[in-house]
Amino acid sequence: MKRIRGSEIPQRGTIALFVVLWILGVTFSVSGLFFQSSILRGQTVAENQSIGTTGVFTSSHPSMSLAVRHFFGWRSEPVQPIAYSHQPHIEKANMECLDCHFGALSGPKATIPGVKSCMSCHKTVAVDKPAVRLIGEYFNRGEEIPWQRVYGWYDESHVRFNHAPHLNASISCAKCHGDVGGMTVAKRVVDHSMGFCITCHKERQASLDCVTCHY
Repeated sequence: MKRIRGSEIPQRGTIALFVVLWILGVTFSVSGLFFQSSILRGQTVAENQSIGTTGVFTSSHPSMSLAVRHFFGWRSEPVQPIAYSHQPHIEKANMECLDCHFGALSGPKATIPGVKSCMSCHKTVAVDKPAVRLIGEYFNRGEEIPWQRVYGWYDESHVRFNHAPHLNASISCAKCHGDVGGMTVAKRVVDHSMGFCITCHKERQASLDCVTCHY
């Protein structure tokens, strides 16, 4: 009979623990998908913004599934209340990013135009389009459209990104956001990892000091 050495017992225990944790991770990820599907059905907007958009660092989460998704960095595509398409605005109306996201020139936030800005054009333009009718409904109720954030960092990253100096350095919007003008609905197509940012800073000989982005 083969004798089991004492050193093999803790190794087997470690393997068993790893298997259990892996099974729990898969279980929670599946439950997270069901949780996300409930959001897609329009239950709440706040829950969909619970990761990386609160403005306050906290280790708490509304659910275990969101905690697991946060830990592994699993993000779902944002679901917009209106299927806004950049393509016709840029290709047909000859608009530019800064026509609506004008805040990017002066500060950290690019800003999303309010419903009044949308209606300044759409009172007379494409009024028969279903999406424009939805915009009009928000406007008539005096409500802002609850657009969902497409890009953003987790709170614990402590990243303070400022659009203005990047635009002043002639960084194109597509560099960080992809070809939004060719998309129907904006999607997350660029991975805003530290490696992505550092590579760009090296290419342009910009500062690599930690406090440049983390302050």
